[in-house]
Amino acid sequence: MIELREPLENLVRQPVEFTTGKNFPDRIHIYDETLRDGEQMPGVAFSPEQKLELAGLLNDMGVDVLMAAFPASSASDREALRRILLARRSGRLRADLEIMTIARATRHDIRAAAEAVREAGEDPGSAGILVLSTASDLHLKYKLGRTLLKYKGVAEDQWLSRPVEWYRKANLDLITDHIAYAAELGFGVVEFASEDASRATMPYLLEWARACRQAGGTRLCFSDTCGVFTPEAVDAYIPPLVQALPGFPVTAHFHNDFGLGAINTVRALGHGATHASISACGIGERAGNTSIHQVVMVLRDLYGVQLPAFRYDRLWELRRAIEVFSGIPIQPHEPIIGHNVFAHESGMHTAGIEIHPAIYQTIDHEVVGGEHRFVFGKHSGAAGVIRLLTDLGVAGDLAEDDLGKVVEEVLTQVKERRESRAAADDFGGPVRSYYEHLAGLGVKDEEVARIFRETTALRTGPVREQPEQ
Repeated sequence: MIELREPLENLVRQPVEFTTGKNFPDRIHIYDETLRDGEQMPGVAFSPEQKLELAGLLNDMGVDVLMAAFPASSASDREALRRILLARRSGRLRADLEIMTIARATRHDIRAAAEAVREAGEDPGSAGILVLSTASDLHLKYKLGRTLLKYKGVAEDQWLSRPVEWYRKANLDLITDHIAYAAELGFGVVEFASEDASRATMPYLLEWARACRQAGGTRLCFSDTCGVFTPEAVDAYIPPLVQALPGFPVTAHFHNDFGLGAINTVRALGHGATHASISACGIGERAGNTSIHQVVMVLRDLYGVQLPAFRYDRLWELRRAIEVFSGIPIQPHEPIIGHNVFAHESGMHTAGIEIHPAIYQTIDHEVVGGEHRFVFGKHSGAAGVIRLLTDLGVAGDLAEDDLGKVVEEVLTQVKERRESRAAADDFGGPVRSYYEHLAGLGVKDEEVARIFRETTALRTGPVREQPEQ
């Protein structure tokens, strides 16, 4: 690598030239969803031990808020929450790490969360709770509809005949009732989340948000549940909410179905949202949640917003931990943390990198704890081979001309070998093994059916097999 005679910023235009002037909050909070929403990725299940280890890593990286568990869902989640709260009390986790639980808008779920916190020897005031609601008319009537009918004491046979307006009002009563109940139990943070808010009407969303705050809610979570937000939609939704709730914290919880989760989250922060809801490696339902690595690095390198307490250099370490615990390798070309994002094979690229990394690589691999390397194959060039030979100390004392001739011969053989292997390679087996592995992460269909038969047999006696037709 040569030393540049001019400052790099004088040689290339910097991304921050185009991103200044945004209304970023004085402090951006990183709100991690890996242990809860992230674990909802099909086939993924973290043990309490693994959740505690991941909580420790996320804590050490500087995450501000940790969604730890859904206590009403399983004994495993309650145990994970207990261990995480104990770890904070013992000093293993930072005292200022905000630990959250989640509950549906039912007294059972909220009470279960409070009891789980008390089982860990803590008062509910030492933890937070997110109470789930919804905001789009589709969700209100057709997903939550029967629950709202039951809550209001209305017969279920009126489900489809009731107008949308009735469900909107009933939903306001349901969520405010349960926010007040969570506040009454003494939770330190009472966050209220609107599923499918990105497809809700703005007047209703504003009415909903104001009512939730008045009922005792302390933070709004805006959810793009189906990942349909565009940057323009963020511009339409987030500023009115921030203006309607001045000084009130707002979480941007976006999914990644169209690959826009990171830029939408950064855009929401630029409009005054205070909390970026993310997950490690972007794991989560369908195409996953917004990725922590993308958000923090887009903020840092493209918007000039540095998170002072965040350990960027541990992003690759986090990736490896998630891969091992989830059983799901991340794609090698995943931005920032993928195995190959700092690897170069092309002769043109390796030659440029040898002159100065900024020619072809704008992200510093050391900043994110990554590994830089050259890969040798069909597209390799002389610069990469010379670098390898130099690093290995095998170039010897060959004169420059002689070294160049030898390297050309080496390159010819490298390319021939790679091309001959390409003709013979069959990657069908490894690919099949990969998808078989993914299918095996969950409980298979046949196993579920067998469990059903065994359970039925215990209740009613053996289930007779149906004769073949």
